[in-house]
Amino acid sequence: MQIFDHWYILLILLVIILIIWGPGKLPDVGAGLGRAFREFRKASSETQDAFKNATTGDPAPAAPAQQQPTPQTPATPGALGAPDGAGQPVSDPTQQTPVSR
Repeated sequence: MQIFDHWYILLILLVIILIIWGPGKLPDVGAGLGRAFREFRKASSETQDAFKNATTGDPAPAAPAQQQPTPQTPATPGALGAPDGAGQPVSDPTQQTPVSR
């Protein structure tokens, strides 16, 4: 391969990178490069899939729908159509005065 014919250039570049960032930052630089390559490959494959689906006319696979949980509210006496207090506001039990026995 022709790239290994010029191995000394790669060695010089590696030494320059080591001088610039130092041995402490080299793992961070490698991790950043790995992340960048991974994101590039992911974006590239997504673009290729979208192009392939657009040219063949196949619909894209639908992602499973995630349902949002609905918040449960406690039932109030007037909420279920009870005849007593229908339409009247329910008082907060923390605001009531304690009953002495």
